[in-house]
Amino acid sequence: MIVVSPNLTDWGDKSARQTIELADWFIENYNVDTSRIYAAGFSAGGETLSRAVDMRPELFAAYLHCATQWDGGYDAVAEYKIPVYISMAEHDEYYGPDTARRAYEGLKSAYERIGISGDELDDLLILDIKPDDYFPAGTSSYHGGGWYIAHDKSIIRWLIEHGR
Repeated sequence: MIVVSPNLTDWGDKSARQTIELADWFIENYNVDTSRIYAAGFSAGGETLSRAVDMRPELFAAYLHCATQWDGGYDAVAEYKIPVYISMAEHDEYYGPDTARRAYEGLKSAYERIGISGDELDDLLILDIKPDDYFPAGTSSYHGGGWYIAHDKSIIRWLIEHGR
């Protein structure tokens, strides 16, 4: 497994393009199984990765969108049937859970426009709003607590069970 964690230049298209370029560099220079490239974005990284997944949906097998807002488009993600797991703390003090709900609804509508619904939709799109008791006692920031979501073994299993 190769884990790549790029630094952001901005929270917009420039960093999204650089992330894609970095992934392409690894594909060209290492033995990468291109059917198993995953994205996980937390906070600003999620804003950037939602753009990258929109720009190059064929690159990704699945995406974890965690404690962040969706800045990319929805239609290309739906067209390529990218599985997306959206998670946020109920009391995330930075973005708030409504940003996760809006991302879910936007993606759900895009999937439905291309005829995906029911069990197939449930397999491709998950909205997981975490209650306060999900986080360890003494968690001082539910936004920062998104770190626990990104390390949740059941969520990571969901992510890596997908392939292109």
